[in-house]
Amino acid sequence: MHLLHVDSSILGEASISRELSAALVTHQHARHPGIEVTYRDLAAQPVPHLSGAYMAALTGATANPSDEIAVDLALGNKVLEEFLTADIVVIGAPMYNFTISSQLKAWIDRLAVPGKAFRYTAEGPQGLLGGKKIIVASSRGGFYGDGTPLAVIDHQEKYLSAVFGFCGITDVTYIRAEGVAISPENREKAIQDAMEQIAVAA
Repeated sequence: MHLLHVDSSILGEASISRELSAALVTHQHARHPGIEVTYRDLAAQPVPHLSGAYMAALTGATANPSDEIAVDLALGNKVLEEFLTADIVVIGAPMYNFTISSQLKAWIDRLAVPGKAFRYTAEGPQGLLGGKKIIVASSRGGFYGDGTPLAVIDHQEKYLSAVFGFCGITDVTYIRAEGVAISPENREKAIQDAMEQIAVAA
């Protein structure tokens, strides 16, 4: 088995999502001895945002891309291949301004490739990546879960479920630490509750 571990928080050692994603990987190691792990830190080594030149080269509109774009294409292929070959993907995904970090969005833009992750048919779009398991370590300063007053502005977990679902991945689990900015007590309890969820995660 192959596990892809992705972190996207910009907070380094102060990051809750990084703490939780690391615990998730440790848990998966215990469940699947010998599992191979690939790690990608999107804050330390950001994937560039999409550009017009990149898209032109990717679609063949540019026959001779520059050396810079050729390097970018190679990185895009590597990022996509890491995802395609993973059986389990663990993602550290903090909420920034009601959504995911721009670093994580740039990574996702390299995955959602027509013909690789999905295709359009006469019957509508069809996801091509079914069978993968995704576990998201989600951290949030406030409370945005279902039934809360702020649930309507959750564009973090809802977006992740939507984009992965569009690609055919329906096995998406969230290990969530919420309300971490409300008080030190809330932060500690949220992390403890999330760690308890990890201990029994599939």
